[in-house]
Amino acid sequence: MSSFWSIWITVITLGSILGCFLLLRWCLANHTGIEEGEDMHHEFDGIIEVNNQLPKWWTYLFYICIVWALIYMVLYPGLGSYKGLLNWQSSNQTIKSLAESKAAVIANKSNGVINQYDREIEFANELFAPIFEAYYVQPITDLAKDVEALKIGQRLYSQNCSQCHGSDARGQRGFPNLTDDDWLYGGSPEKITETLIYGRRAMMPAQLNSMGEKGIEELVAYVLSLSNRPDLQQNLVDAGQAKFATCSACHGQDGKGNQLIGAPNLTDQTWLYGGTEKALTETLRYGRNGVMPAFKTTLGEKKIHLVSAYVYSLSQDK
Repeated sequence: MSSFWSIWITVITLGSILGCFLLLRWCLANHTGIEEGEDMHHEFDGIIEVNNQLPKWWTYLFYICIVWALIYMVLYPGLGSYKGLLNWQSSNQTIKSLAESKAAVIANKSNGVINQYDREIEFANELFAPIFEAYYVQPITDLAKDVEALKIGQRLYSQNCSQCHGSDARGQRGFPNLTDDDWLYGGSPEKITETLIYGRRAMMPAQLNSMGEKGIEELVAYVLSLSNRPDLQQNLVDAGQAKFATCSACHGQDGKGNQLIGAPNLTDQTWLYGGTEKALTETLRYGRNGVMPAFKTTLGEKKIHLVSAYVYSLSQDK
């Protein structure tokens, strides 16, 4: 925080407290010219206003609040860049990465800084660690049938995965549907866990320079024919079949894909970026680059174990 804003906040804060004190003192003085306890000559619906001072309990309570505000400002940060005598902070405000966050936690402990967020995280880890440990020793196939385990896995999924795959896990354009039985890298418990721990990086190379517009048009026609699309020009399909040899290295000669490298099956009706002629043309022209982040550092393997169980359970009735 710059010096200007620090001074600005300090002046506004202390000025507000001083203003409350002066207003209270003014209200305690008699500025009416009428003796205390006398009639103010105001009447409404049979109720007569009398010149009385503020109640003592209310006045003392107001004084207590003002004193407490000043004590709070001294003990805790609240006046610009002033840190407070207790050296307390709500969280590490300036961090930009997980590595910086971990370094800040260590630095706070070394410097005696009371960080509220760090304490809450530490408390939560101590409280829930035995629960995660107990679930971690159980197979994912068993946890997928455990209602309580799935509730925890769902919460972890909602916090970390729903932003891309949706709250219902049905995905969106560019993000796979996790509720069907179509998997790029495999849907076994081991493969799901592997994906969550290490992440995935998929790359579909652009073909425009190597094939040209006409070649892409032919290849799109052939790829569409693999999923039994009607109304395709046979001459384009035949020409595209010859060019598909370039694609078969990843997708296989039959177009059914390869889960070892995450190459999708082109013969079904499941498309990550859309299965229309326009979407396929865009994919072949410019390529695709997909990134699934690794969660080993952010979640840890024990929590990932429960997320894997939840994700695995979503496709078991399909």
